[in-house]
Amino acid sequence: MQTMRIGMGEAPVEFLPRYGNRHGLIAGATGTGKSVSLMVLAEHYSRLGVPVFLADVKGDLAGLSQAGTMNEKIAARVETIGLPDYRNEASPVVFWDLYGELGHPVRTTVSQVGPTLLARIMELNDTQAGALAIAFEVADREGLLLLDLKDLRALLTHVADNHKTISRAIGLVSPASLAAIQRALLRLEQDGAEAFFGEPALELVDLMRQDMSGRGIINVLCAERLLLKPRLYSTFLLWLLSELFENLPEVGDLDQPKLVFFFDEAHLLFNDAPSALVQRVEQVVRLIRSKGVGVYFCSQLPDDVPGPILGQLANRIQHGLRAFTPRDQKAIRSAAETFVANPNLDVAKALLELGTGEALVSTLDAKGVPTPVQKALIAPPRCRMGAISPEERQAMRLRSPVGAKYDTAVDRESAYEKLMAAAQAATEKAPTTPTAPPPAGEPGGGGVMGTVKDWLFGTKRRQGALEAMTKSTMRTVGTRLGNQILRGVLGGIAGGRKR
Repeated sequence: MQTMRIGMGEAPVEFLPRYGNRHGLIAGATGTGKSVSLMVLAEHYSRLGVPVFLADVKGDLAGLSQAGTMNEKIAARVETIGLPDYRNEASPVVFWDLYGELGHPVRTTVSQVGPTLLARIMELNDTQAGALAIAFEVADREGLLLLDLKDLRALLTHVADNHKTISRAIGLVSPASLAAIQRALLRLEQDGAEAFFGEPALELVDLMRQDMSGRGIINVLCAERLLLKPRLYSTFLLWLLSELFENLPEVGDLDQPKLVFFFDEAHLLFNDAPSALVQRVEQVVRLIRSKGVGVYFCSQLPDDVPGPILGQLANRIQHGLRAFTPRDQKAIRSAAETFVANPNLDVAKALLELGTGEALVSTLDAKGVPTPVQKALIAPPRCRMGAISPEERQAMRLRSPVGAKYDTAVDRESAYEKLMAAAQAATEKAPTTPTAPPPAGEPGGGGVMGTVKDWLFGTKRRQGALEAMTKSTMRTVGTRLGNQILRGVLGGIAGGRKR
């Protein structure tokens, strides 16, 4: 039976690949060695031919692509743990980046993400999320492809223009909700998410590759910039996990997983997440085991992961914790209670005394039963423990087997183009009423007199006002003049009579 030796405690600490799909947890305070444990596991799975997907939030996991350097400290640890086949070597790595800067662009379409996850990214309320769902239904009924964000914006405009008809046919959708979605979409574009939506969309088969020697490729998502947008980061990882769950066939229990998935900074996935979303993650984690996928959550505190999900994580590596706050103290008690008890070890005390590179470990034995927790010295990785240079990253990118497929974006006809074409056609069919040009000499007409009148009297609106004012004045003057004449005539008549 194949084993993966990751450390040494009272006995060798080994992971069994056949239980790699039982998921796991790597936890510990900053600087205690979580990244090293993650790298050790990733290397082991890669050597077994199992592809790996992980997020690199600090830039140090990129060192998996470069061979490490032996020194006295590493040599002593290798001898203590008992690793006769240990040697410094690089792993086959493919770099990915949602922004396309530090790796191949990772894209998906708006339709693949769907209204539920998209509503979470844009932080919509229930009413706005319902309006977005109606918009997606309109796209389905009218055969409009939603590939990128400009497709979605065009669709929202289309729904707003026809909201009365759509409200009667599908469901009530208000212009106010659509306007709020448009504003949220603008914020999403400003966050740089526009690069994430489009084609060619990521195909799962390209994450499940082996190199020419049969080693599993380690897919590293460069997430240093992405981490500043936690909702986009967590939603992407959740989308990817959901895609694996929905598209991979049932395989049952295998000798080793088909893919191992690492969620680094797992607390970002669950912070402020609605209960429905947490239930979705729980469902996926529980059922994806039968698809041959192992999921490992990495975070600082064990209680960053909700209890129902934490209870499904059978393989655990717990690095040191710090009891600086009441929450830290609670996390220590919680972590101690979740391990299988070891009568020779005070778990709560040990968690405070663990040094860098040490951990409390519990795995599944040959019968699938969790082993008692033991304190262990974690094996060193074979790769470089640290960041790589831009030149080294570029060299890896040029050698990538999938660069030609994803590095160039494609923009085919979709909702935006169809709706713009329909709007243009409607404009061209609209009837027009010809108007004769004004004669020369009239305001707006040609000739010198027309120019003079325009200058003197202005536009027709001004001329109308001027004419009305002139008529009123003339009426007043005429009335006064008539009264004066009448008074003169009457006065003359009266004078004649006196004489």
